Amino acid sequence: MYPIKFNPLLKSLVWGGEKIAPYKGIKTELHNVGESWEISGVPGNESVVAEGSLAGKTVVELLEEYKEQIVGRHVYDNTGNQFPLLIKFIDAASDLSIQVHPDDALAGVRHNGSKGKTEMWYVIEADKDAYLLSGLSKTITPEEYEKMVEDNTITDVIARHNVKKGDVFFLPAGRIHAICGGCFIAEIQQTSDITYRIYDYGRMGLDGKPRELHTELAKDAIDFKAYSDYRTDYVTRKNENTPLVECQYFTTSLLDLQQPLTEELAARDSFTIVICTEGEGTVTVEGDNIDPQHKTVSLRQGETVLVPACATRMMVTPSSNIKVLTSYIK
Repeated sequence: MYPIKFNPLLKSLVWGGEKIAPYKGIKTELHNVGESWEISGVPGNESVVAEGSLAGKTVVELLEEYKEQIVGRHVYDNTGNQFPLLIKFIDAASDLSIQVHPDDALAGVRHNGSKGKTEMWYVIEADKDAYLLSGLSKTITPEEYEKMVEDNTITDVIARHNVKKGDVFFLPAGRIHAICGGCFIAEIQQTSDITYRIYDYGRMGLDGKPRELHTELAKDAIDFKAYSDYRTDYVTRKNENTPLVECQYFTTSLLDLQQPLTEELAARDSFTIVICTEGEGTVTVEGDNIDPQHKTVSLRQGETVLVPACATRMMVTPSSNIKVLTSYIK
């Protein structure tokens, strides 16, 4: 076992931009690349190992063969052969539709036992005056929501947040949200592709017809309460672990490093995902089941590495400076 890189799954989307390919240092014939799925266990979109002795295997095949060595005992007991997190880079050249995701209970009932979708955003880049939509600016009733969708005023009650590089937003299932034009983000979420579209600005789809809205389905999923603050505040601790988000689905931190940092993983009983948002360096892991000949992997901006749960220690070493997000499941 060793730190694992996967081939990205590039998604050409009508709202996509031109940032992902150069950011990741890859060439592509695709236009309007809106998303790069870095690690995915979504059926039909399973990530494939890019290099090493495991090259060519899907993440599902890894789990079938190595089970808790990959994700940890408690994670494997909960999610089995489905990798529990979906990691993306998202480049929005124009506004995405306004949407909401169901929680586990609602998704399980409606979608054959599927999981819901809680997620978080980390802003990698943002154009001047770029913004995100997250949450309601005032509490409304389900009946008011339906009327506002019908008369095209729903955007009047959705909180708008001007954003800059490094901003973080936590989006529990049920929170209305949208990524808007000029935002380039890293997204960490539950493995789920269930989205209820609330509003789409009257746009036409690729078939020339208005895209379907899920007004009734969304009504049962939405948290209609307004909250005082939707942005995650934090203070970066240079050369240390800076906690960002902790929930039952993932725990995410920022490492902003100009010198090596070692983290002990033995008590974690979980895989660790390392997402490089800036700079370059290496990730080195140790553990009884780690191949000593392949324990170190290079890491550069736009790359993501899966550190298997059998690793007991991880060291991130910058070439000069490096920023990474790390995420695992408690």
